[in-house]
Amino acid sequence: MTQLIRLCCVLICAALLALAPVAQVARAQDTPADAAQSGTGAQSGPQIGPLQSVLQQDAALFAKSSRKTIGPVIDRIVSSGLPGVPALLSAWQNKSIWQRKADGLFFLVEDLGDRSYALIDLDSGTEAGRAEKSDLKQLKPNSGVRGLIATALVQFQLSDPSRATREEALIAIERRPGPDLLAPLRASVAAEPDPVLKTRKMRIERLLTMAYDDDPQDRIAAIEAMSTDLGVDVRAALNPLVATTLAVQPTLPEDRNIARVLVPGSAQLERLAAYDMLVAADLAPPRRSAAEIKTLLATHIDGGRVGGVPVARLSDPEARVAAYGALFAEGLVPPRVSDADIDAALASHVFFETYAEPDPAVTDAAEAALATIATRVGLNQSLDLGLDAISLASIYFLAAIGLAITFGLMGVINMAHGEFIMMGAYTGYVVQQVIPNHTVSILVAIPLAFAVTFAAGVAMERLVIRHLYHRPLETLLATFGISIALQQLAKNIFGTQARPLTAPGWLDGALVLNDVVAISYIRIAIFVLALIFLGFFLFLMKRTRLGLETRAVTQNPRMAASMGINPGRVNMLTFGLGSGIAGIAGVAIGLYAKVTSELGADYIVQSFMTVVVGGVGNIWGALLGATMIGTLQKGIEWLNPSNTLAAQTYMIIFIIIFIQFRPRGIIALKGRAAGD
Repeated sequence: MTQLIRLCCVLICAALLALAPVAQVARAQDTPADAAQSGTGAQSGPQIGPLQSVLQQDAALFAKSSRKTIGPVIDRIVSSGLPGVPALLSAWQNKSIWQRKADGLFFLVEDLGDRSYALIDLDSGTEAGRAEKSDLKQLKPNSGVRGLIATALVQFQLSDPSRATREEALIAIERRPGPDLLAPLRASVAAEPDPVLKTRKMRIERLLTMAYDDDPQDRIAAIEAMSTDLGVDVRAALNPLVATTLAVQPTLPEDRNIARVLVPGSAQLERLAAYDMLVAADLAPPRRSAAEIKTLLATHIDGGRVGGVPVARLSDPEARVAAYGALFAEGLVPPRVSDADIDAALASHVFFETYAEPDPAVTDAAEAALATIATRVGLNQSLDLGLDAISLASIYFLAAIGLAITFGLMGVINMAHGEFIMMGAYTGYVVQQVIPNHTVSILVAIPLAFAVTFAAGVAMERLVIRHLYHRPLETLLATFGISIALQQLAKNIFGTQARPLTAPGWLDGALVLNDVVAISYIRIAIFVLALIFLGFFLFLMKRTRLGLETRAVTQNPRMAASMGINPGRVNMLTFGLGSGIAGIAGVAIGLYAKVTSELGADYIVQSFMTVVVGGVGNIWGALLGATMIGTLQKGIEWLNPSNTLAAQTYMIIFIIIFIQFRPRGIIALKGRAAGD
């Protein structure tokens, strides 16, 4: 009995000695997270927080991430609900996470210099030790992984206290929409405190619903809600829903959303193109071209014959067909596809277009919405074209209003009128070189341009024009020569380079009504300025002594002189006034176009056409003439947008024809003023 007890003790000791190494190996293989959960590990190993524990569950995948494997890891990190998840994802995305090689723990690091780093705990944010760079490994997710991280971050950014962060999240969704973003975006809408961002979130949510929602009824409701929106992003979201793919099968499939069935040989599907589709799908043998058939026949010439047909007869198409058929019967050439074979193959297959979207109700709603949007886009394009025409008409009217005075009232053909516009633009440029504030410089340039061109006009009238009254040909030649001289003088002073006349900052940008209709603030300002000068001219001619005297001298200069009016003085002031208004027009046009010595020449023809078409001597006629010319030019440019010069040519031809029927313009003067 004693020996039996001794034998049992020996066996027990041997078993314990055998199990000791196994226990040590098991403890050595425990992860830091397992050690943290045991009492001994908590006392002897490093303290591990909840976020670190989550990472340690997928430590290998987290450290060596790829787009194919990292998705579930990111989902587990996000679903943990820990407060440090957003900061962790941001640091991971920015390649700021490091792993300690010794125990596999993850840290943020702070470079201390000399290749030494302070380790920052992910949970507490406090320093958890130091390590050499050689002891650490930096996590560097690739672009695909960073994209998945960015998607996961969006749900946190959408509810971030910072408005800028929430706006950045919306921009990220707009740039990279996806089905995973719909749920977090929808959840953030109700709690959004900013009304502008809330409206934007609701709009993006509808766009994502249209594309990615699982419920067809919700998608249809979103499509119908956006059917009146003219945004480009709405059309971009709807177009994939109605995109079609051309396919061919022996029978029409019942499990596909069919857009339409195509008939080979129709305008939608060319006959041979349809057969080539069958060949590409391995549903029919390929066609042989005439060159291929000729080559195959030439390679099988035997004793002056091919397939029993003499070579001399192969110029006959029927003989070539017979020779090829004989070779095919011997198995020497592939089969030849005849027209009958092509027709038979086409008749035995169905060609159809199928929607990428499988739900017919969704595609029907998308097509109806696109049709509604197309109609509204067309109407808004017409409105945009009309606004462009009004804008161009206001520029032409502003350029022609001074000419309406000198030519319309005085009868002087002033070919240098465009150079007064150029002088006004250069005056604005010079003022901006002295006064850097663009708003102040424009306010100074407008009256100064009027003064400069008024003085130039008075000098021109006193020195040249007054000696040439009632001599239109000599006046035209003289003013044409003056225009050339003024252009050359501008080139000598300012050079041939275009000079900028910068608009004030509050005129930058455009008034955007929607994604189709927009008009720049500069054009609006020119339109307002044109209205101001229209009112000024009407007040001048109807309510002032100079206007009364001008009308009197225009109608009957001798009678006006007998009444004590000095016709020479009135003509001088009238010509100076017209030239001064041209200078102001130059400042306005210079904000819109580059200032060069040829600036006036670009508008002189349109100015004369405006006055002549509208009716000589009538300001309302000039307004109607400018509107007609501006609308006509924009309409022709819309029909032929690639050739502006052709549009101007067609416009001039139209105006020549118009003058043949109304030589006195739209509104003709009557009575003595018209020379009756």
